[in-house]
Amino acid sequence: MSDATQSTTPETPAQPPAPKPVRIFLVVVDDSPELKVALRYACLRARKSGGKVALLTVLEKGEMQHWLAVENLIREEQRAEAEQMLQKLAREVNQLTGTLPALYVREGNRTEEVLALIGEEPSISILVLAAGTDPEGPGPLISYYTGRGLGRLRIPLTIVPGGLSNEALDAIT
Repeated sequence: MSDATQSTTPETPAQPPAPKPVRIFLVVVDDSPELKVALRYACLRARKSGGKVALLTVLEKGEMQHWLAVENLIREEQRAEAEQMLQKLAREVNQLTGTLPALYVREGNRTEEVLALIGEEPSISILVLAAGTDPEGPGPLISYYTGRGLGRLRIPLTIVPGGLSNEALDAIT
């Protein structure tokens, strides 16, 4: 047999598999009692899946345009309070997951700012919200995102019952 009939194509080294993208669980920070439930759920899921948590707080725009100096002072105070709250929650996230969360402070309409952040940050992969437990309903974000806003989400929405205990959360994650 002639050597000319054998293949002489060089072997290409095997490419290492692409790293798995990190799942980022987005939690919207507000003053509701359900926040702790959404936060714990997101932390436990992130820890179990090798993911991370992102925290977003949105400062609603004021309506005191004719008192601009007063509005600016109020906005600065609100931002300082929001940043303190995010730092406190970041410590909790770090204790539960072993990682520091991404922190975002936005100004504007909460539903629109959540969508804007999700659109700007392709690594955010799940929005985690906890449903309100009062008779008024699940809350404005859940009402919006399970209604007319659902078509605008590019990621899954996880809704956690707001009345779950830490033990119940630990059992389901």
